[in-house]
Amino acid sequence: MIVALVAALMVGFTTAYVASGEVRYLTRAGLEETQILTERKAITKVLRRDDLDPGVRGQLELVLEARDAAAGLGLDAGDTYTQYTDVGRDTLLLVLSASPLDCLCPVTWKYPIVGRVPYKGFFDVAMARKAAGRLEARGLDTYLRPSGAFSTLGWFNDPLLSTALGGDSVEVAALVFHEVAHNTLYVKSATPFNETFAQMVGYRSAEAFFRERGDSAHAQRAADRWHDELVLADFYDALTTRLNRLYESRPDSAALAEGRMDAGRWAREELEGPVAGQLRTIQVGRVADRPVNNARLIAATIYRTRSALFEAWYLQNESNVRLSVERLRALMAGAEGDSAYARLEEALRPSEPPADSVAPAP
Repeated sequence: MIVALVAALMVGFTTAYVASGEVRYLTRAGLEETQILTERKAITKVLRRDDLDPGVRGQLELVLEARDAAAGLGLDAGDTYTQYTDVGRDTLLLVLSASPLDCLCPVTWKYPIVGRVPYKGFFDVAMARKAAGRLEARGLDTYLRPSGAFSTLGWFNDPLLSTALGGDSVEVAALVFHEVAHNTLYVKSATPFNETFAQMVGYRSAEAFFRERGDSAHAQRAADRWHDELVLADFYDALTTRLNRLYESRPDSAALAEGRMDAGRWAREELEGPVAGQLRTIQVGRVADRPVNNARLIAATIYRTRSALFEAWYLQNESNVRLSVERLRALMAGAEGDSAYARLEEALRPSEPPADSVAPAP
């Protein structure tokens, strides 16, 4: 995940669009980032501690191994995740998304360097809730979610945060590759493209990493996890198509509420039925019967926007992470916003054979 606020902090005080509330926001972000950077310690030094929890030790060792493998896969690891910061709490960051009730139209925040992004990260829980409350008062859907890791796109030597640990080995390795992928390729104002690219790189790199280690079980689990992402991407695509038809009909408030409730029921039935039957690593429990929340849906689709295009690109490039990343970087040179997906789609389109190579009809 990319947290735009960190990049914004560097120049935010000199930009005309920063109001007093934003100054307070940026100040808090700066204090938190400063503390994270001040308290970071080299992972190799942390591993020498005799009192280190064995579970943490194993995951830190895995992080270093995955980080070292990233370069071999064509990723720009730099010094990312060579250091570690224990933030001393379970939740470091809350991420806010928002959208109108009658449109899948994310509220965006503009920052220098990274452009527009459809979410805003908060280190302060009270500040996050107040921001969400202000948007809800305007009649918007909102969604606050925790995030255990983020990238500063190489502006800082990002340490591994204690909040990022605790998952299984595949998820920890995939996280490393995901965050390093952001250092490798970033398209301005194209958050869904960047995050979905990083998801593909994360799991496909984890698969290659474990296979190289001779760990076929974890390699298969990484492949299965990416398979599940593709399944979920299809589900969310169908749900958004359904909702877009509703919203384009310009329903009155009663019809809008009923339509959103119907879409929520459809989503629940799909998740508990056909979708659950296709998933290999994710267990779908009882889904709450509730209307759609556009902000929650947007937050979920950010990481699963046209995932099949990235899978097709990976397969077209010999199922090789290095080739896929190298060629995609070249393809995206100078791209910005929606042009990123347009370029990828065009590159995947089969080329027409030359006219003189077409055999005449008998």
